[in-house]
Amino acid sequence: MRKLTVLCLAVFVTAAVFSQTRTGIAGSIEWETLEIKAEVSLDLASADIKLPAGRTQGETLIGAEYFRLIQPVIFNLPVDSSSTIADLISRGELSLYDVEAFALLGSSLPPALSPDLRSISAIYTISLDMISSALIRHSRPSEVMRILNPITVPAYTGIIIIASESLPVHGMKSSSLPVPCLFPKLWDTNMNLIYERNMLDLKNTVMVRYFPLQSIFRESPSGLSPELTALVGNRPLRIFARGVFGINPTDLIIDREDALQIISSAENRRLLTEGKAAIILDDTVLKSAFTGE
Repeated sequence: MRKLTVLCLAVFVTAAVFSQTRTGIAGSIEWETLEIKAEVSLDLASADIKLPAGRTQGETLIGAEYFRLIQPVIFNLPVDSSSTIADLISRGELSLYDVEAFALLGSSLPPALSPDLRSISAIYTISLDMISSALIRHSRPSEVMRILNPITVPAYTGIIIIASESLPVHGMKSSSLPVPCLFPKLWDTNMNLIYERNMLDLKNTVMVRYFPLQSIFRESPSGLSPELTALVGNRPLRIFARGVFGINPTDLIIDREDALQIISSAENRRLLTEGKAAIILDDTVLKSAFTGE
């Protein structure tokens, strides 16, 4: 709270300066690491800041402008197949204070001068894991779907869904590359809901982790990268997605037979509630760049 108060005071004190300074933000949303990484920069001459005496003033301006510049990035963050953070705010499910809290809880590196000493910049990192946790509101997880006549299945250590290629869009005569979001749903080919956010155990904060295709083609006994193995173990169930569903193509459809491999045993259903699921996506959708000023 003290940090937020200091930054808010900085906004009022330097309001006149902001109207003429040149500041900017550039960065990316990185779904593989579940982070928003941003660099905020300030042109020193435009703020009439002279070094070395004005460095502290420049750092204060950077910190205050960070809140203004990062907000549109957080607003546009995809929550599910039909909603962004901005949509949640418009529906009253979140407030602007929540967005400020997300920004404040991000980590940062000390501001640094450019080699030509004409600008100063700072790097900020916001955890999507932290935002995901704040959006989980259920007090008790819903049960994963069960069937009356389960089949005999192995006990797997995790679930990998391969969705790295363009897939048919359910209900439309088109196809699309699946894209990431905080809370993707999983459906079977009969359009039964297999997995959604309310099924996640409260000890976990992330439904799925996203990985590039090369993560399943490594030179190891399992063929998996160390990071992927740490999530899904050495005996994961591997599934190819058959389609996508939703206003945005974030929700995946898998064969009914593959769904039965998950829901036929308590051990495999538990993999979903524990978030031991990975989605393999095309490299081009795992990082989304942004700029602003």
